[in-house]
Amino acid sequence: MSRHKEPFSDKLDTDERRELDNSEFGLPDQRAYPMPDAAHVRAAEAYFRYCPDEKKPELARNILKKAEEFGVNIKSETILDWAQQ
Repeated sequence: MSRHKEPFSDKLDTDERRELDNSEFGLPDQRAYPMPDAAHVRAAEAYFRYCPDEKKPELARNILKKAEEFGVNIKSETILDWAQQ
């Protein structure tokens, strides 16, 4: 049985995640919140609430940067507020 990813899946396997550059992560120093495409930007937005408060400003700014790159409209007022801190 072969595994095929859905075209807009936000799932990465271990090898795919390992191949990402640190700049593809919302928190590069931890390699957390990967955002190599629009689906992952949306996933990072959805999981933002689980990020520790001390890391939220950095993650929020990186989500917005990647959202602009991939044409994703971030609607979360929470992310927009944290990005300004």
